[in-house]
Amino acid sequence: MKNDNIILKASNISKQYRLGLVGTGTISHDLNRWWSKIRGKEDPYLKVGESNDRSTKGESQYVWALKNINFEVKRGEVLGIIGKNGAGKSTLLKILSKVTGPTTGEIKTRGRIASLLEVGTGFHGEMTGRENVFLNGAILGMTKKEITSKIDEIIAFSGCERYIDTPVKRYSSGMTVRLAFAVAAFLEPEILVIDEVLAVGDAEFQKKAIGKMQDISRGEGRTVLFVSHNMAAVKSLCTRGIVLEHGKVVFEGDQNESVDYYLSAENKKSKIDLLDRIDRAGNGQFKIKSINLLNKNNNKISEIVSGDYLKIEIEIEEYIKIDYSKLIASIAIQDKNLNTVLLFSSDEIVSDFTTMKHAFYLTIPKLLLRGNLYSLRIVTTYKTTASSNFIDVIDNAIEINVLENNLWGKGKGNRRLPQAIIHGEFTVE
Repeated sequence: MKNDNIILKASNISKQYRLGLVGTGTISHDLNRWWSKIRGKEDPYLKVGESNDRSTKGESQYVWALKNINFEVKRGEVLGIIGKNGAGKSTLLKILSKVTGPTTGEIKTRGRIASLLEVGTGFHGEMTGRENVFLNGAILGMTKKEITSKIDEIIAFSGCERYIDTPVKRYSSGMTVRLAFAVAAFLEPEILVIDEVLAVGDAEFQKKAIGKMQDISRGEGRTVLFVSHNMAAVKSLCTRGIVLEHGKVVFEGDQNESVDYYLSAENKKSKIDLLDRIDRAGNGQFKIKSINLLNKNNNKISEIVSGDYLKIEIEIEEYIKIDYSKLIASIAIQDKNLNTVLLFSSDEIVSDFTTMKHAFYLTIPKLLLRGNLYSLRIVTTYKTTASSNFIDVIDNAIEINVLENNLWGKGKGNRRLPQAIIHGEFTVE
């Protein structure tokens, strides 16, 4: 790296995996690789394999989780790595953190790297929180003197003072991630690598952690690589972003451009027939097949004026007989950063789905949202919210364009609205 300001450089990084029960290949594959190597030939299996598109069935046993990734990170920069599940984000971070090696390409770095990839990575359950701070610090390359000088700050930031001398196996996942983040942040690595672990912490800790990351990058001039599905956090924290899709970099730019590119690509899904959408979760006992926005006259609409009546029709296709008396449906209205601005849940509204045959409706007498483009997230589940009981969960199901309106009869129109209770009612058909 000739430029002294470049602290990390990724050159032609690719990562190939073999699908199936045996991850490293068969003996014949290993022999072929060995024979090619002693003859000075290229690995024959690097020429095969398909892109990592989890939505399609492939023909090859090999898949490229990453393919020809190139980028540079400057000292003090906060790089946001964006992409949907399966795009290759975590694989890239594991390679950057040297948890795993690339199949091809190389990573050049200057300085120590601290990684926060999974909750409690490197923590020993039988050891106390205090002992784990020393253990984790040693793993990160710190001396005992360095750790001792910082331990009071680490414990205070984590908020685990009361339990710091208790074995970590008794910690909740939130406490564990608090302590792990505090160790990584306060032991001053030159590069801090953070995956979507902050989602485990509560809102107060997330705010504190983001503030600390801003201090690290802006105040202390250290570098942060940050993966998150929280687009608001990416915009506020990062200085630049890259968007991954099927293991390839499809966009690179500043944080706002990167988020806008990702969201515009995601929103194109609303143009696809919902039954054909495979980026959904749930056991598939029924699937949402169509969503319609209706006005007071039950006419389909594509836009709504702020403050107007709105009925959302959700049609389903059933695959097995379901006891709808146990069904809970939630509809979240999200802004362009995927933040939920309104949430309607049938169990809170006390709705009865017992007689449902093919559709249910959410009626909103007055949609008090300021003018903007929104999207719907639909969640259907049984009355217990265990992950195995989700039936169909789909994000960016449809767009809602809310038009600005002079709600109060004065001024230009609806700017920031006061908080209001927005009533809704679920019905079935």
